Amino acid sequence: MAKSFDAQMYLKRVGLGKEDYHFWKQVGKALLCTYPLFGVAWVWNETSPLGWWTLKPRPKEEKELAHLYERRKFPYPGDDKAMEEFVAKGGMIGTTIGPKGIIESDKDSYNYQKALQDKKVDEEAFKLWTRMRNEVISELQEKEFDVE
Repeated sequence: MAKSFDAQMYLKRVGLGKEDYHFWKQVGKALLCTYPLFGVAWVWNETSPLGWWTLKPRPKEEKELAHLYERRKFPYPGDDKAMEEFVAKGGMIGTTIGPKGIIESDKDSYNYQKALQDKKVDEEAFKLWTRMRNEVISELQEKEFDVE
């Protein structure tokens, strides 16, 4: 029974036989070399002293305007105090890059929600007014009044 289960034969069928050892050794070496290189490139890309995204070519316009923007740091989600502070500063807008020099302290989450709500109310009021105006015009036209 033990002879019927030959481990080497099974490993050979799935590509792990003795003649495949050299191949897998080379694959392992390649992975051990490339993953650290990609990791270093990624870290350098994020923390480079030369500017943002140094491994990606940037257009001339973006290079000229890069000094106007800053990269926002997001707080850890478990830190409630930092999250409240982040949202109060306008971090809830959802952008990772914001313009420098704009004071956002007066724009807390309540004011932002209120502004969105006011905008929605204004849009609905305008739609309602337009619909009522069109109904009045159509009724006057049915009664054969001249409406411009």
